[in-house]
Amino acid sequence: MTATARFDLKLDAADKDVLARAAALMGTTMAGFVRAAAKEKALALLDREARVTLSSADFAAFSTAINGAFAPNAALRKALKDAVRTVRRA
Repeated sequence: MTATARFDLKLDAADKDVLARAAALMGTTMAGFVRAAAKEKALALLDREARVTLSSADFAAFSTAINGAFAPNAALRKALKDAVRTVRRA
């Protein structure tokens, strides 16, 4: 791996000792251990935040809404009429 960016981290002695011991158990350097652990945690967080979780009741309401027949409301009907009147196709 080629380093293209640098990230410095200050730790107190107890935290450094914990990381050093864990890195040794994994057979890697502290930097490698911290890099892998931080990346794993970041990816898990990003994955979790990219999902929408619904309760059963919310899913049923959502499913009904998207699968039901569509009927434009008054505002949409007006917008469509305005568009037909003002938009010209080339």
